[in-house]
Amino acid sequence: AGGTAAGGTAAGGTARGGAALNGAALRMAGRPLAAHLRARAPQLTRRVVARLLAELPVYAELPQEEVAGDIAGIVQHSLRQFADVLERRRPAGPEEFGRQRDSAALRAEEGVPLDAILTAYQIGAAMAWDELAAGAEPADLPAFQEALGYFLDFQRLLISSVSAAYLEVRQILDSQEHGGRHALMTALMTGETAGHRPAPRYAVLALAFAPHPDEAGAGQRARIAARRKIRRIRTVLDEVADEPAFTALDSSGGTALLPYSAGWDVLHDLVARAAKCADVPVTAAAEITGPAGIPAAVAQTAEIMDLVRRAGRPPGLYRLADVLLDYQLSRPSGALPGLAALLAPLDRKPELLRTLERYLACDLDRRATGAALHVHPNTVAYRVRRISALTGLDPARPGDLQLLHAALIARRALP
Repeated sequence: AGGTAAGGTAAGGTARGGAALNGAALRMAGRPLAAHLRARAPQLTRRVVARLLAELPVYAELPQEEVAGDIAGIVQHSLRQFADVLERRRPAGPEEFGRQRDSAALRAEEGVPLDAILTAYQIGAAMAWDELAAGAEPADLPAFQEALGYFLDFQRLLISSVSAAYLEVRQILDSQEHGGRHALMTALMTGETAGHRPAPRYAVLALAFAPHPDEAGAGQRARIAARRKIRRIRTVLDEVADEPAFTALDSSGGTALLPYSAGWDVLHDLVARAAKCADVPVTAAAEITGPAGIPAAVAQTAEIMDLVRRAGRPPGLYRLADVLLDYQLSRPSGALPGLAALLAPLDRKPELLRTLERYLACDLDRRATGAALHVHPNTVAYRVRRISALTGLDPARPGDLQLLHAALIARRALP
């Protein structure tokens, strides 16, 4: 019905055109529709606005003068505009929705969600149609079909105009906000915060994400899965931060600065929730500091993350306190090459080196090591004896155990 009414070339359209030229008013339930809608517009506007305030919380939060002014005004304008369409029996043109576009732009600047705006127009449209169609009888079917065609066409143009105006303004605002946020993040990471207003305290995170199974391949599905993973993790970061987090993330991880006043326990929960929401393992290195300490914290968390990765530690949150020995032993010094050389006899025995790493990580538990390496515990015992014979260091001796730990860390620290 809508397509025929809007086209003007089908039989209904021809009839409407002829009727309009003859000055006949479009009538339903014994009354001229245009005159009836104009007469009822003030009362209908009050009812529509009351329903918006009752059903859409975001409208109830607007200033009362704005509701009684711009909101009520645009409702009544739209009702009278559609009455004009019914009177001339001709569809509206896209250029006739300037006031609605201006109103949508204001709502965009105020941060009113687009879905709430479109819902408001749909509520008003439904109430207007109920008013027009009330009391219609079978004999009114031709008029009903013609009016419905105009109604659907009017709604299509209205929603299109409102959405376009809203999105145009939001794109400009988001671009400005993104530029400002990017500039502040850059300033924080370089320590040049003059002219900015940073938060008093930040949680600095280096993040690493495992790939989601849906990211396998190079097609559209993989790209969508990667964006979805990043979006979900950003949502969790924003929920924990005092205000929206600053992030530089890709599908493998990145850096996040969270304006932050909570404690470490909340950060531990954040990493667990991010992993659950994104459905991938998440590893994070973190430090809490003021704005002046952010550049050093960014560098330090990156080093902590590197140590965690090299050591093959499980996903989760890590602080400097969790890797103190690794951190200190990996600092450049003349002792590093000597420590690393302790394991040189294992260079041609990669299975022994892997066994040593896992054996130490499993606290010298042969069964756990065997399960991790998919070998029998007796095989682990044999390999440990071979390691001792080749290096002269026995993990069962406390002093040798410390040297073996230090030697592994040194090997990871050297190129």
